[in-house]
Amino acid sequence: MSPIESQAERFGPAYRWLATGTVMLGTIATTATATIVNVAMRDIMGAFGLGQDQVQWLSTAFLASMTATMLITAWALERFGYRRAFVGALLIFIAGCLLGFVSTSGPEVILARVLQGSASGIIQPLAMVVLSQVFPPSQRGKAMGIYGVGVVLAPALGPTVGGLMVDQYDWRYVFLVVVPFCIAGMAAAMIILPDLDKQAPAPRRRFDALGFLLLICALTSLLTGLSNGQREGWNSFFIIGMFTTAALTSAGFIAWELIAPQPLLSLRVFTNARFSAGCVVAFALGAGIYGSTYIIPLFVQTVQGYTPTRSGLLLMPSGLALGLIFPFAGLLSDRLPPHIPVIAGLVIFALSSWLTGGADVDTPFWTMALWVVLGRIGLGVMLPALNAGALRALPASTLAQGSGSLNFVRQLGGAFGVNLLSVVIDRRTIFHGDALAQALTASNAIAAQSISRLALLYSHWGNPFGNRLPQGVNPGSMAYLESMLVPKAQLFAYQDGFYVVAVFFFLAIIPAWFMRRKRALV
Repeated sequence: MSPIESQAERFGPAYRWLATGTVMLGTIATTATATIVNVAMRDIMGAFGLGQDQVQWLSTAFLASMTATMLITAWALERFGYRRAFVGALLIFIAGCLLGFVSTSGPEVILARVLQGSASGIIQPLAMVVLSQVFPPSQRGKAMGIYGVGVVLAPALGPTVGGLMVDQYDWRYVFLVVVPFCIAGMAAAMIILPDLDKQAPAPRRRFDALGFLLLICALTSLLTGLSNGQREGWNSFFIIGMFTTAALTSAGFIAWELIAPQPLLSLRVFTNARFSAGCVVAFALGAGIYGSTYIIPLFVQTVQGYTPTRSGLLLMPSGLALGLIFPFAGLLSDRLPPHIPVIAGLVIFALSSWLTGGADVDTPFWTMALWVVLGRIGLGVMLPALNAGALRALPASTLAQGSGSLNFVRQLGGAFGVNLLSVVIDRRTIFHGDALAQALTASNAIAAQSISRLALLYSHWGNPFGNRLPQGVNPGSMAYLESMLVPKAQLFAYQDGFYVVAVFFFLAIIPAWFMRRKRALV
């Protein structure tokens, strides 16, 4: 009898819901933190003088550290048991929250996000394993629907709460708002979750330290190279060195996991075609949800001038829509082949991103909110079917490794989604800025006339800049034109980012098709 079954016998039929409530407290706290900081990024940039390529590490570092620690869930459960692993991870998470609250520099805030992400990487797959064990296979879709509330609903509502904290108090309070959930989760876990069975110890798995180290090096070097390429130059020695290190350590990680006696990531689960197809879709799902939740608050604050509270409220209707769609989506996944709701969700989310790509400075609040709601409905439809469909393809003996791998791939997609979207926006901002500036030449009659009129206006009111530019061009007029062109270039860049997400989700339909169960030949 497993530890979970022993606790179920002790508490009776109510244990299913007691265990669900316990693990969901930790899941909601950790997943909400993934996005709650997004609405505070502009304030953190101002507090510590960070650029966009640096501040994106607040999201990327969280997701990357979560991605790495997700693979140690199976080892942690075997080594420490459900109760100690859950409570220990929440203690690390609270330490990260407190460090973020008292931080005095950019690196300290990023370190706080690393601690939060590391703990979240253990909590989320642990919750998935518990739910998969307390619910029978026929109701696993319902279990994944409940799990989806924490994985998708909490990140959708996090920016709303974070915006209120930033506007009403200070950006530091976004790190404290989830601490009560963590404390409640730890208190419940001490009673509900089973402790390590010391009387009948199972053979303990050795920790794959070399594999873990190679994975951390690969993720860190690759994400560092991508995020600093624009600043350092893509052909610089530093960036080439980062990419080379990433390639070597990634190859070393794969090679070691193939021969390691107790690997960190069991590559055998990926020999199952249906599970592998589900992992590819999970990568797209992670990139979509975390990438869009990162880019939308920045878009409306940078381009449309929203406050943090207003940008957070923009995502609230989508969170409510998710709360309504999840129960039905979970039941739907138990009745339909998994690839059908997954493909439907991908199409809906891709359509939402494509529509959002047409937004500009004058797009109404409720129009933007409706487009975001449409995307979240797509995520709600596909998530229970994706999790349940992928795990149904695996035998029960590899359930823990499979759930850890599935979460690992989804969070990996989130880390790369945020990182690459930040790179795309930076590069496209420069591209569109250069394209717009090229129109301001003497051969362009309209541009020349505008510059002349601005120069006359500045001359009439006095020229505080002095006549430093050639041919009598007034610096004030050029500064004004720059203040007009830069927001326009940023608008076009964000639109390109939304289109990239849409194309990525349309392409994910291909692997989703391979999640279908093949019919047996008669």
